[in-house]
Amino acid sequence: MSREIRRRKITAEDRLPPDLAPVLRRILLARGVETAEQLDHRLSGLIAVGQLSSLPAAVDLLQRHLEAHSRIVIIGDFDADGATSTALMLRMLRQLGADVGYLVPNRFEFGYGLTPAIVDLAYSDGPDLLITVDNGISSIDGVDRANSLGMEVLITDHHLPGADMPRAAAIVNPNIPGQSFPSKALAGVGVAFYLVAALARRLGIEGTSVTRLLDLVALGTVADVVPLDRNNRILVAEGLRRIRAGRCAPGIIALMNEAERDWRRTIATDLGFAVAPRLNAAGRLDDMSLGIECLLTDDPATAAAIAAELSALNLQRKEIEGQMQTEAMRVVDNLRLDSELPSCLCLYDESWHQGVVGLVASRVKEQTNRPVIAFARGDSNMLKGSARSVPGLHIRDALDNVAARHRGLLEKFGGHAMAAGLSLHESKFREFCAAIRHEANEWMAQMDLRGTLLTDGELAPEEHTLETAQLLRECLPWGQQFPAPLFDGEFVIEEAGIVGARHLRLKVRPGFGASPLLNGIAFNQADALSDLGRCPVRLVYRLEVNEFRGRCMPQLVIEHIAPV
Repeated sequence: MSREIRRRKITAEDRLPPDLAPVLRRILLARGVETAEQLDHRLSGLIAVGQLSSLPAAVDLLQRHLEAHSRIVIIGDFDADGATSTALMLRMLRQLGADVGYLVPNRFEFGYGLTPAIVDLAYSDGPDLLITVDNGISSIDGVDRANSLGMEVLITDHHLPGADMPRAAAIVNPNIPGQSFPSKALAGVGVAFYLVAALARRLGIEGTSVTRLLDLVALGTVADVVPLDRNNRILVAEGLRRIRAGRCAPGIIALMNEAERDWRRTIATDLGFAVAPRLNAAGRLDDMSLGIECLLTDDPATAAAIAAELSALNLQRKEIEGQMQTEAMRVVDNLRLDSELPSCLCLYDESWHQGVVGLVASRVKEQTNRPVIAFARGDSNMLKGSARSVPGLHIRDALDNVAARHRGLLEKFGGHAMAAGLSLHESKFREFCAAIRHEANEWMAQMDLRGTLLTDGELAPEEHTLETAQLLRECLPWGQQFPAPLFDGEFVIEEAGIVGARHLRLKVRPGFGASPLLNGIAFNQADALSDLGRCPVRLVYRLEVNEFRGRCMPQLVIEHIAPV
């Protein structure tokens, strides 16, 4: 598919340190970083705990239950953000001597959040206080059920609230009305971290008891693909420092080992592409309790055994996802035969696995540059959907508009601008498809349907070095809305071949001069081989460090190939 390539514009005022490498200077300025202070990722730069105004009431509630030796149960979520949030709360409360356990809803039996059914299950454990992590802001019925059973509820969440708020004893969420906290981008684990930091301050506990949890905060923040504003970059950078020093949960090191990554050199993309998928596999195919136990154990041997189980689940997840993606693209190709693709794709197959539809939606979105909602069958003739959007369409707001215009069409929904979950009755699938496409059409002028690639311009031939690649790798944590540097330029392809199942391995030379050959890899682009000759092409690529048999070399990781 043709994609527009545009170069980032620099509008920031340059007040960066004079000794900064020129290539890094322009990259940072293009992302709005213009002062040395913005490059300071020490914890002293974090937004103060006191600025999250809902914390005092939550700490009062938690402190009261701790002093009363109440039974506390953490209600988690079945993704990596939920797992790290659960592990963080448990580690802190256990350190304080609390009588605390946890419960994670099995997505196939209970669905998402604090539902009345999961409240009833938790009630059998005799808790006085339920604490939700990474969920709860939409659990109106569940909170009411807990209240009726005599349990108080403390909600910690970061998802956008609906029109009505649950009647919980306390709510900590930077995105609820009335909150002036400067960063709305905290992940669920970030919200949990702020709560335990405020609790530690109240109890006069030294800060190291909280900062030792930053490895979990970094993992959950990167895994949930929340925007890496400065506050989140500080949390991630500090967490990465702890992991590289080995001062982290043994489970993280074990998962890095399973991925054959060197934990001593961990960067944000390792957490996002090596650790998080293995952790998420438990919640997608089995029970996230397995992932949580991996993060809770302090025994390296136990962590290694659990990490091996998670890796096996991840391989199974890849097989299921690959088959579902093939089927989904076949549907998309049939749509193309009939007409132009609609503004929003709704895909459903009764054989699909509901734990993997989010990944399928993401992959199809990447290949079609369209918002995609993929559905799988749930219980009682219900469909569970996972949505992934493109810039210009706030998918959670779009679902909210559909729900308002078509009362009773959606059973429930929630999420963010770029991702959401929903459920509806199978009999209403076609009606929903028409409704969401009508809604998407109204957003059409704002939507990026071409999959625009924003680049940081060209690298000079002499900048394609290992030193430049290492500088870009290690200087900052890159992530959502603070993307890793992407470059474009003209190259001549000298050699091309297929490696693995669908990857292109290339040797390219910048421009037409006598520049040295560079190695390149283009993942999942084997179909382009027949169109390549020894001709000039424009590449969009990242300059990365390729480690092979102890030797490090620069490598172009190619996102897009286009004829000049």
